[in-house]
Amino acid sequence: MKKNITRRGFIRQCTGGACAIAGAALYPIATSSRQASAQTATRGRLGFKKSPWFVPIDNNALRCTLCPRQCSVDEGKRGFCRVRGNWQGDGYTLVYGNPAIVQIDPIERKPFYHVLPASSSLSAATAGCNVRCKFCEVWDLALVAPEDVHAYNLSPAQLTEHAVQSDVESLCFTFGEPVVFYEYMHDSAASAREEGLLNLLHSNGYIEEKPLNELMELLDGANIDLKAFDRDFYRDIVGGELDPVLKTLKRIRTAGLHLEITNIVIPTLNDKEDDIRKMCEWIRDELGADTPLHFNRFYPLYQLADLPPTPVSTLEKARNAARDVGLNYVYVGNVTGHEGQHTFCAGCGEKIIHRVGFMIDEPKMSGETCEKCGHEIPGIWGA
Repeated sequence: MKKNITRRGFIRQCTGGACAIAGAALYPIATSSRQASAQTATRGRLGFKKSPWFVPIDNNALRCTLCPRQCSVDEGKRGFCRVRGNWQGDGYTLVYGNPAIVQIDPIERKPFYHVLPASSSLSAATAGCNVRCKFCEVWDLALVAPEDVHAYNLSPAQLTEHAVQSDVESLCFTFGEPVVFYEYMHDSAASAREEGLLNLLHSNGYIEEKPLNELMELLDGANIDLKAFDRDFYRDIVGGELDPVLKTLKRIRTAGLHLEITNIVIPTLNDKEDDIRKMCEWIRDELGADTPLHFNRFYPLYQLADLPPTPVSTLEKARNAARDVGLNYVYVGNVTGHEGQHTFCAGCGEKIIHRVGFMIDEPKMSGETCEKCGHEIPGIWGA
């Protein structure tokens, strides 16, 4: 007979010792009004919910079918991501309703340059990730167990209500890796859609076809990290495989969702011009020349702290290569004031969106088209 699940019991069985569950005071979250509310994040919080993305194997072990890792999880253990586990033969997510990050960001920070310019988005993320990037920008969130971070207690409905109260236009699942908190993301997206919010995803794209298809029914747009166009780089530096990410990109394009791509250019590791050109040719041929591509500057951190920041000239060469092969909307990120932050019409070359960091001028657009020549610009430009 199965025993009732407890936080301490699961942590003890998974780690061999009990975790200290903090007891910080909480302020109530409004659930039936639009009044503002506050809450203190608590360390050690776990949000248990049964997951449909586990299948039995043998000896009470389970296989997680959410991402390409297909983790085999023995009873009392967790998968690679640290936030999905096997409790007495049932598969659980351990972060349901427990986001560690809930903050308002400019949409350009995601980065989405072709979605509601200058709008605000509510970002949500939990602990956990299904890869191990040596250049992870949020390693202290993504590469730790959920009981090691401070998290909030927010149901999908409460998260959506907070977004409505905050007067944002979208909810964005981002930072860490949203794939690992799939159930919370899915239910929150369903709630947000009922309130008329856009649902956006910034992900590493490491997800299987079936859960991706179900999620895309609730999404409006996605920015996927294409970290390199080199399988060895993915295995050695990312801790994953390239091909599943390429499949995800193609599935998103086939589904007709708005799609943008981010590539962090890292000196000596993925900055070869020939590889960048091949990647851009693949994007052009498989996803379309209008797919916005962001080349972001790398800054030394985590396990690659000994590398220098990406030279701006390297980013400029990457942008030029992308434009040479026919990509129409190519950006340079993390370099404030660079020309590569602006959006230029692919029809007439007019600068239609001027950006300085997260600040932008009024777009020179008429609805979804260039104000000057009438060329249609891909993106989500209105509610």
